[in-house]
Amino acid sequence: MGLNTNDRSIAGFTMAGHSLVHWFETSIPIFLVVWLAEFDVSVALLGIIVALGYAPFGLGALPGGILADRYGTKRLILLCLLGMSGSFIILALASIADSIYAIAVGLVLWGIAASIYHPAGLALISTGVDERGTVFAWHGIAGNVGIALGPFVAATLLIFLEWQYVAAILAVPGVLAALYGLQADFDPTAAVEADVDAGPDEELSLADLVSNSRTLFASAFAVVFVIVTFEGLFYRGMLTYLPEILHGLPVMDGITIGAGFDGIQPADYIYVGLLVVGMAGQYAGGKLTNRLAAERGLMGIFVVLAVLALVFVPVTSLGLVPLLALCGVIGFFLFAIQPFYQEAVAVHTPADTRGLSYGYTYLGEFGFGSASIALGGFVLGSFQLMAFFAMLSVFALIGAALSFGLYVRINGGYGATDDVSA
Repeated sequence: MGLNTNDRSIAGFTMAGHSLVHWFETSIPIFLVVWLAEFDVSVALLGIIVALGYAPFGLGALPGGILADRYGTKRLILLCLLGMSGSFIILALASIADSIYAIAVGLVLWGIAASIYHPAGLALISTGVDERGTVFAWHGIAGNVGIALGPFVAATLLIFLEWQYVAAILAVPGVLAALYGLQADFDPTAAVEADVDAGPDEELSLADLVSNSRTLFASAFAVVFVIVTFEGLFYRGMLTYLPEILHGLPVMDGITIGAGFDGIQPADYIYVGLLVVGMAGQYAGGKLTNRLAAERGLMGIFVVLAVLALVFVPVTSLGLVPLLALCGVIGFFLFAIQPFYQEAVAVHTPADTRGLSYGYTYLGEFGFGSASIALGGFVLGSFQLMAFFAMLSVFALIGAALSFGLYVRINGGYGATDDVSA
């Protein structure tokens, strides 16, 4: 079945938003080297400043979801796009103030604005789209495009322009996407029953928030939340440290790109290739959610990820081609799992609290899941490489066990009380 007009309109709007969130997110590290030289600050201080920018990206997901339920998803996504673009304009103007603290302000504002997107965008898809799995797939692919293009475009522009002009140019697509969104016409509640109020709730109170949260965590969503957190632990740990791990592998020694490409490492191409393969994983996972129960899909992919983590170190001793193949498979399944947990949230939550549900979801994914960055750094610094991948494998196996438990619970007669979706 193809997408109807409403589905296509929502898909285009959310794909633009998702790609731009990651476009901005992954371009920030490209500026770090330039800022170190521009403002003559220590790596430690700049690291703290950048961390302050990234922190709201995860921690702000919950209030972002609450605001999406109260004021409407389209309005929040437009605010997100304009806020991210405005933040990069502030970064560009920081050179005039000649202050690293102006950089800090721009980054913090970016993190706050960006945190809105995932709960609002996914809530919009879940309540407005009939072919949810297909749109989740394309939505995920758009995110991967942004992940790959953000650093590529920023690095390329920095060859020719000063960093402040690059920051300003990167802000332009966000403004254009907001203008597109203003004229986009769609029904944000087309996929829910007529008697379900999934629209903006102007009267949401603290008591309502507490009540809705209790309802969510008294249902199967509580298990879904923990599953997403362990997926986040695996995802953040793998993507944060894999580039550095690839750079240090003996199999990479002596491999060069060629004349005229100084500073570009073969490991960087492997990492980008993994992200590109992830687009195929996103699409395949999204399409499979239309045919396979979310709990079964999560369980199967978690098991695959656990195995892939355990075989990583042995495969590196087999040569470059096996390593390339393994990284491609990791990229495929690392992103194929995402439409399944997004679908699980949609299945196990009521439509009128979908923004709140996805707010909690991305608090787990980007907030609690980021704990694996600290854990991974400790493990890599204290133990052999195999211990790091064993840690990731444990995260995946716990996710698989929880998914299996949820599947048994739902199919054992408890679905009528635990599935609170519309």
